[in-house]
Amino acid sequence: MKGQILKLAAIANAPTRTIIGLMSGTSLDGLDIALCQFEGTGYGTVCRLVDFITIPYTDAFRSRIKKIAFQPAAHLCELTVLNAEIGTYTAELVLQALKNWNFPASEVDIVASHGQTIFHAPKSFHLQDSAPNATLQIGDADHIAVKTGIITLSDFRQKHIAAGGEGAPLVFYGDSLLFTHRQENRILLNIGGISNFTWLPAGNSDLSAFSTDVGPGNTMMDQYVSIQFPGKSFDQDAIIARSGSVNQQLLEALMTDPFFELELPRTTGPEYFNLKYLEDALQKCGNPICSPADIMATLCAFSAGTIVQTIRLLTGDIPYEVYVSGGGMHNPLLHQMISEGLNLDLHSTHELGLNPDAKEAVLFALLANECIAGQQQAFKSRPGIPAVTMGKISLPD
Repeated sequence: MKGQILKLAAIANAPTRTIIGLMSGTSLDGLDIALCQFEGTGYGTVCRLVDFITIPYTDAFRSRIKKIAFQPAAHLCELTVLNAEIGTYTAELVLQALKNWNFPASEVDIVASHGQTIFHAPKSFHLQDSAPNATLQIGDADHIAVKTGIITLSDFRQKHIAAGGEGAPLVFYGDSLLFTHRQENRILLNIGGISNFTWLPAGNSDLSAFSTDVGPGNTMMDQYVSIQFPGKSFDQDAIIARSGSVNQQLLEALMTDPFFELELPRTTGPEYFNLKYLEDALQKCGNPICSPADIMATLCAFSAGTIVQTIRLLTGDIPYEVYVSGGGMHNPLLHQMISEGLNLDLHSTHELGLNPDAKEAVLFALLANECIAGQQQAFKSRPGIPAVTMGKISLPD
């Protein structure tokens, strides 16, 4: 044990650290693996993305997660087994990626694992006054550490909640350290299963930076496609949505919900935005006649509309630029609707020097770097953004 603690101290004091960041989002499409090298901490952080890969989950594995993820009830035995299984499987995928890159595991200092979100329940969702915000990610990190031989950090969101946050979104910490600009107001928009963004006022501005979930990104579209079009897990290139027409009645019903009246920042998940939400909206507007393609077009407009509405509400007349990341950026219709709604050309985080598909995995590597080597808190605590280090440490032996 003493040897591992001394090793951890040596990593903390080293001039550079090699950290693997892992992310599996609510879309359940696979594991993002980012091999990063860090120099410095806080606003002096320099991050280099050495390599990146997304390894898709098998259909059988994805189906097993879907049986319990975001459901109001789950079989405890299945949940318990999956916690260990996801940890083991994650370790196997990390070792597979390292083999593909011909990069020795012995040269990796830390693995930073987000885990698989099973349920996200802020107080605005569970409505229990006496209970705190809550979230659950599984994929036990001890299994990752033991099977890879690499010190592993995990379960980042619990510290955020313990310190008064909602456990999400955590992108603020990475976005603000890496992408704050002296003169340009920026919105770092990430469109995964759920859409979120970080508002980064120019460094010389008196405005406050923060991150917030917006609403659905891909999640409702992906859920609907998987039910209506067997064999498909998402609408490739928006082919289905482009063949349909937006139903304005349904769109209005989807956009009218108490969630969108909550103050920013706010958090949510597929527990809230799902096919039940769609069914309720259809009933609310009298079940208009819509083809599956019309529903897909309307769901796409819904995701775009919530993003446009929230950004416009925040920015008013302030000039800003939008940098997009996440799977939703590959949906051309969603991209077009957002761009037209904001009357603005959208940029990719490629223009900021970071692969947009790798961005969230890099974020968790950065959180691990701060936890292990941060000299002091880089942030002042504010509502929704507690100034804490995050990540639980699992040692290989």
